[in-house]
Amino acid sequence: MVSSRILLSAALLSGVAVILPACSEQDGNFDPSQQIGADPVLPEPSRNLIPDLKVAEVIGWKDGETPTVPEGLKITLYQKDLVNPRTVHTLPNGDVLVVQSRAPAGEPPSRPKDIIRGWIMSIAHGETGEQKPSNIITLLRDSNRDGTVDERHELLTKLDSPFGVAFADNTLYVATSSNIMAYPYELGQNEITAEPKILTPLPGGPINHHWTKDLALSPDGTMLYVSVGSNSNIVENGIEAEKNRAAILQVDRQTGAFKLFASGLRNPNGLAFNPESKELWAVINERDELGPNLVPDYMTSVKENAFYGWPWSYYGNHVDARVYPPRPDMVEKAIKPDYALSSHVAALGLTFSLNSALPAPYANGAFIGEHGSWNRNAFNGYRVTYVPFENGKPAGKTQDVVTGFIQGDKARGRPVGVGIDGTGALLVADDAGNAVWRVAAADGTVTPAPVATDDVSASGPASPASAPASQPAAPAAPSAPAIQP
Repeated sequence: MVSSRILLSAALLSGVAVILPACSEQDGNFDPSQQIGADPVLPEPSRNLIPDLKVAEVIGWKDGETPTVPEGLKITLYQKDLVNPRTVHTLPNGDVLVVQSRAPAGEPPSRPKDIIRGWIMSIAHGETGEQKPSNIITLLRDSNRDGTVDERHELLTKLDSPFGVAFADNTLYVATSSNIMAYPYELGQNEITAEPKILTPLPGGPINHHWTKDLALSPDGTMLYVSVGSNSNIVENGIEAEKNRAAILQVDRQTGAFKLFASGLRNPNGLAFNPESKELWAVINERDELGPNLVPDYMTSVKENAFYGWPWSYYGNHVDARVYPPRPDMVEKAIKPDYALSSHVAALGLTFSLNSALPAPYANGAFIGEHGSWNRNAFNGYRVTYVPFENGKPAGKTQDVVTGFIQGDKARGRPVGVGIDGTGALLVADDAGNAVWRVAAADGTVTPAPVATDDVSASGPASPASAPASQPAAPAAPSAPAIQP
């Protein structure tokens, strides 16, 4: 069994650790739903010699199998035979970009347990055998907007661990593990052959612990926002290794000049602007090794110049005693995030539903791709959830929308990025299942025209057409406190 093999290896390689008694809230009876919403229950930290581990071995999807969705929705396989699809992005003409990527090679282990962590990640991603080429951006085209892909093209290949993309002014921006690249691109092209330019370098290797960099275009089109995760779990590589990390950077699209927009965000992903409020939101993976029920991952609006606590504290003023020397001045600055998702769900994707063609229960809210836990004693995540919004803010508990990724102790897939396709349906990138799933209204409702991922100009839901259009639509025409020693 995978979990028992990992525990044995962890026992051999974990080294010396401080052992603190776990309180009753950190045992298997803890209800993760207590950690969903604005005021999560936060048990006392628990640090054990052998951390809690339970890893789902990836078995993939059999022909005809799909995830499960609630009544009123229909799920279909949008594209198969991908290699680590991580994010999806819809262009103004309705074409969908699927970013497939694998972590950059060569990160040196900082601690013996990092060797085990790397092995665990390979199991969790189903990458224990021969690996197919990844680091590709694939273009999928649904020419008649019937929800079925008609054309597939490899737009870019041999990239440096890409993740986030954005499109503006005939330029495709790609956030790789070490740069934001700018490629000349006209809508409708099936391949990019022009040489790119580096818009701006990003914090990269050789460590590059959290390597995924997501992108979002500002509503006025002048700025790019890029997420940069921390270079460690809890500064074990030193504070100098965290320069311009655990942060979201604001990048001038014309000059490439950047500034620290918000900081203290351990591993931010899923950058998206709320179409109603025009505020930037993100999902954040919080720190590990404080027990199976700490610390909750979260979704939050991202305020300019705000500091969210990492590494010195979490959820406002909850101090992480592992960080030395303490910084009470930084703890005092830390603001509480908007909405907890519970511990170790590994939220990696976020998209808003306001301009989609999904049914009324999903008309105004956020879909979140939860990749799933490996470092707690019971599975958490492995689903796409929905949080209803009112007036630009979360207004209720999460609702499971796409489930069935876990089957007993096995994983058929793991959701990552989410987005709205050119017909107004939800797309889910499944990096372990090597597929993209499409979740649409069961009655076949579609939007009258595509709404691009980068377009948040609309202030309300689009008026859906009752049936798919017969022709494709024409193309649519801020400094945070730095983490310092």
